Amino acid sequence: MYRTHNCGELSEKDINKKIILSGWIKKIRNLGNIIFIDIRDYFGITQLVINKSLIRNNLGKEFLIRINGKVVSRSSKNNILSTGSIEVLVSKIEILNKSLIPPFIIEDKTDGTDKDRMIYRYLDIRRSIIKNNLIFRHKIMLEIRRFLSSKDFIEIETPILVNYTPEGARSFLVPSRNYQNKFYALHQSPQIFKQLLMIGGIDKYFQIIKCFRDEDARYDRQIEFTQIDCEMLFVDVIDILKFFEKFVIHIFTKFSNFKITKPFVSIPYYKSIKYYGTDCPDIRFGMKFNELNLLVNKENISILKKYELVIGIKIESFNYFPIDFKKNKIENKNIFCIKHKSEKKFLLYNKKILNYDEINIFSKFFNTNPGDFIFISYGKKNESRFLLKKIRNEIINNLSKKNDFTFNPIWITELPILKLDSNNNYKSVHHPFTSPINEDIHLLKKNPENVRSKSYDLVINGVEVASGSIRINKKSIQKLIFNHLGFSNKEIQQKFGFFIKALEYGTPPHGGIAFGLDRLISLLKKDDNIKNFIAFPKNSSGKDIMTNAPS
Repeated sequence: MYRTHNCGELSEKDINKKIILSGWIKKIRNLGNIIFIDIRDYFGITQLVINKSLIRNNLGKEFLIRINGKVVSRSSKNNILSTGSIEVLVSKIEILNKSLIPPFIIEDKTDGTDKDRMIYRYLDIRRSIIKNNLIFRHKIMLEIRRFLSSKDFIEIETPILVNYTPEGARSFLVPSRNYQNKFYALHQSPQIFKQLLMIGGIDKYFQIIKCFRDEDARYDRQIEFTQIDCEMLFVDVIDILKFFEKFVIHIFTKFSNFKITKPFVSIPYYKSIKYYGTDCPDIRFGMKFNELNLLVNKENISILKKYELVIGIKIESFNYFPIDFKKNKIENKNIFCIKHKSEKKFLLYNKKILNYDEINIFSKFFNTNPGDFIFISYGKKNESRFLLKKIRNEIINNLSKKNDFTFNPIWITELPILKLDSNNNYKSVHHPFTSPINEDIHLLKKNPENVRSKSYDLVINGVEVASGSIRINKKSIQKLIFNHLGFSNKEIQQKFGFFIKALEYGTPPHGGIAFGLDRLISLLKKDDNIKNFIAFPKNSSGKDIMTNAPS
């Protein structure tokens, strides 16, 4: 028998029991004739008391041992440990397996570099912080399955080895053994198959599934990632938003102590760009953009009249200058800042281009009070908006470190259905199966870049955690989208013939959404590095440096 109990369950009720424990040596404290050892397993830590005469061989950290002993009361209690009121008086000790000296300290506050922790990931998992992250992930996945199943969703597995279909990113290819010079693709998402399930009459589908995209990895992105994939029949945009707002509130309320604001804000894509300069806005601290060209012209602020866009934001009640331009590598040639110091006193930073009366005009427009700042960017439209967005993001980073944490979700809706790339070719903003909104269908043939889609992204505190849309269910519209994307009728038949055919068999209205599970979990845990919640992640170059894949 390797154990009668685990290393996290013994307590005062077990005093005088004879027990067997197995685990790894976490700490050794040699006091001469008496040696104290902390033994660790998945469940916790127990302190052992061993007479030196019992030890026949040298012991070291991470040696795997089995001990027989008796539970006794601990004179010096440790309130941090669940077993801190007892210790085990050892009568027999056996080394089950020796260990090399670990390459880093196996503690929550480790000295291991990111590289070392990934090379020796199996040792990193012994740290309680990583182990508990994986347990947290497991619990969330259980609750997702429970919640969706209770709402009549059924989980269905779809193929991972598929035919290549363009979905916006590069696919990983898998050579076929039986069919020479032919390849499978690892799916980028279950998109087409879940739509086929809807055509098959499945009312509500979900799947927690691995997806694969051959793209550059980042701290919040992996080339293989886990998606919570959902699809529903007979729904429109409002039905999806209402249901998944309840889903998100349920998950965040159950697994976080922080406040989530409700109901969720919802704004169209073009307003998100106008107000925040991005389609992934963090709305916790306000700071909407204000376009100032009308004010500049009305008040005849001559030095700014020549610029295509003059745009500004107000930051309320800051005790210090809210951003370091040099540290954040922000070019400040087309930016200036006004600080409202006292009742009628102002400070102008960066550019001494305004007189007192002009400064006062901006102060009145923004309704500033002492302690407030105004940042104003000017120049060409895109550059001015981008510069102000960068400033806003850095200020939010500073604010979020000093304020109570709140989740502020926002739905970004009506994204363009298509956009032109650098080669003047159309690309899907979401994917080729996204339905246009009804009012814009008449523009689809001649002005597709002006067509809004029935799409929606869920952004929480500046992080996109979900994306979805109502799907095209008419063959004519689907073929037209494919044509705009540069596919000939022959190519459409080769790549999507089976799907186009399926649309001819009474395809119902349907729509869905996919959540990035890794991002969702990292957001809940306030840790923006998703690798901390994946058992065996790739590095930022998409390589597994533990197994040396690819090789």
